[in-house]
Amino acid sequence: MENLTGRIHSIETFGTVDGPGIRFVIFFQGCHLKCKYCHNRDTWDTSIGTKITVSELVEDINKYKEYIEFSGGGVTATGGEPLLQPKFLISLFSELKKLGFHIALDTSGMFPITPEIKKVLDLTDLVLLDIKHIDDEKCKDLVGFSNKLELEFAKYLSDNNIPIWIRQVIIPGITDNEEDLIKLKDFLHSLKTVQKIELHPYHNMGVYKWEKLGLKYPLKDVRCANDEDIKRAKQILGI
Repeated sequence: MENLTGRIHSIETFGTVDGPGIRFVIFFQGCHLKCKYCHNRDTWDTSIGTKITVSELVEDINKYKEYIEFSGGGVTATGGEPLLQPKFLISLFSELKKLGFHIALDTSGMFPITPEIKKVLDLTDLVLLDIKHIDDEKCKDLVGFSNKLELEFAKYLSDNNIPIWIRQVIIPGITDNEEDLIKLKDFLHSLKTVQKIELHPYHNMGVYKWEKLGLKYPLKDVRCANDEDIKRAKQILGI
């Protein structure tokens, strides 16, 4: 085992929302995006986090193998942004594959498809892909980056038969525009491997993390999304 060290923010041993079944969820430290609605603002800094080796992490995960497998679950890498640590992911996923774990990767997909990224994806059973905003200019304003890389990333997954769960946060007045949702619907219909579309209602429960870091929360005046917002978005998307 190539015993690399990764930076981990936290771990959840009984996750039920980040892929099928019960999952061991690893929150990686570090994120290059600047999402205005981020509820894990404390995961952005790439220089902090708990250092852990692949062997230590695999040993911990393996303790839960029985009930994970019984539930049809697996291991999910999320963050932060796990793809900022591709070498660690390759080593970790390779070991987990040997043990028979189902592997999910939760990512923004805002990365060029390099040989390293391809290798990570070759070892991944399911990608939970966060579409930040289908409109390029609005995406730049919302997260600080163009959406071109993440849309290309989605097409790569589709072209290479990698299962996808699409995720989008519904933020009133920002990501719920009807024209944008129709554009998103058309894009998703162009993908062959989308198994599920999840709409997450925007909430402000992470504001305290921004304030604890002495930062101003950018969307303080935006209301939280409600059931009607989600219902309307689902109707437009046809899901």
